[in-house]
Amino acid sequence: MIKLNILTTNQGKAKEFIELGKELNVEVNIINQYKMEIQSERLEDIALTAAILASIQLKDHVIVEDAGLFINSLRGFPGVYSNYVFKTIGIKGILKLLENVKDRSAYFKSVIAFADMSKGIIRVFTGITEGHIAYEPRGTSGFGFDPIFIPKGYDRTFAEMSIKEKNKVSHRAKAFRKLVEWFKTSF
Repeated sequence: MIKLNILTTNQGKAKEFIELGKELNVEVNIINQYKMEIQSERLEDIALTAAILASIQLKDHVIVEDAGLFINSLRGFPGVYSNYVFKTIGIKGILKLLENVKDRSAYFKSVIAFADMSKGIIRVFTGITEGHIAYEPRGTSGFGFDPIFIPKGYDRTFAEMSIKEKNKVSHRAKAFRKLVEWFKTSF
């Protein structure tokens, strides 16, 4: 069985990865440890740098995921700053910014970086889920902006879905599936 080391302190992400691992017949080892996070306008740079540094430190392969909510009418805001924006103005702040805004289209983007510096291997996998922002928070599952994001083709927010339902369409699941497919054919 494949074993993948995923570095995250986000328990919501950890639960999603563990559930995906079960679905894909992959053992997920969550490393609940702080990671170095650079400032960048690109999720790819943030995740890849953290994965490389963690792989060097842990002397093993490491997977790091970074994600963001990109709202089209706000020119991609909060994007790479999603975690900070969630902690500072939260869901209510985002909804306030979208008051009287007709275009509520948005997308979640996930970037998963794999680094095994002992073998000199680095790879990046991306997943995107398009959708729109609800007018009010709905649901109690998930984390972050899940209560206001409705994926395209659905009438429920991520927070109204079970982890299994969310993993069928989420940005994180799409990127993780690409990683697992690559890993199974490369090792």
